Amino acid sequence: MKTLPPGLQDHLSSGTTTLCWCWKVARGDGLVQGFTDHDAPVVFDGVTYEAASGFTASEVQSTLGLAVDNLTVAGALSSASLNEHDLAAGLYDDADIEIWRVNWGTPDQRVLMRKGNLGQVSRGKTAFQAEVRGLAHKLNQSVGRAYGYSCDADLGDARCTVVLAGPTFKGTGTVASVIDARRFSVTGLDAYADGWFSGGKLVFSTGANAARGMEVKRHGVAATSVSIELWQAMSETVAVGDALAVTAGCDKQFSTCKAKFDNALNFRGFPYMPGNDAVVSYPTSSQPLDGGSRYGN
Repeated sequence: MKTLPPGLQDHLSSGTTTLCWCWKVARGDGLVQGFTDHDAPVVFDGVTYEAASGFTASEVQSTLGLAVDNLTVAGALSSASLNEHDLAAGLYDDADIEIWRVNWGTPDQRVLMRKGNLGQVSRGKTAFQAEVRGLAHKLNQSVGRAYGYSCDADLGDARCTVVLAGPTFKGTGTVASVIDARRFSVTGLDAYADGWFSGGKLVFSTGANAARGMEVKRHGVAATSVSIELWQAMSETVAVGDALAVTAGCDKQFSTCKAKFDNALNFRGFPYMPGNDAVVSYPTSSQPLDGGSRYGN
């Protein structure tokens, strides 16, 4: 149930209204943008909501309980406000969004209708369509640690403790040839073993994708070339001569943590977790199943 400000309630009761929709989008990098379906800009709380942005919204679906409320927002792409390159670069992924019903004649008379995050985005050459997920979608995210074989830390974070610096774990190179924005060969990484950077992150330092990065799907070393394949295509064209830096990858396995990073003491998984075989097995002279270690001292 919405509680309307006294002025807005009086405005609605008058029978003649001057209402519009306003959308506030806050990206993860701190940029805040405002859009409205009114024919003139609307300003409140220090944010200017741009007019003629082409924003429209579908019917809002609301349900009782913990089901995720959602709606769809569609809008025009323009270089001045919201463009295809920023969407492709992931700058709007999970951005916070607020949807307001506002009296454009007196913007202080407004009510917050929905608050959530941007979900799946589809785009074309001139327009985009984005899913807006309600706050309940956060309940679908895993919280805390999970009991499993693999490590649940991120390589290089405070729980992992590996320092991703120096030539061992961080390499630099230059694009030598290009198949597409996801696959290319590089020079400067010849000293590294095949697969050393698989699962790592590549960040371009020059070129159209400067300061943008992507996870590495495959790092291959052949007799005459070193190839890189990314999980997703870069938002801009990858060109010969683009400089890049790439960090070593980790497959979250105990053997990799021990052999590749010499970091077994900080492994955040459970490599000796009993599996199905242990559940259905029976005691033997060598394995009495007395609750002690199954792997010796």
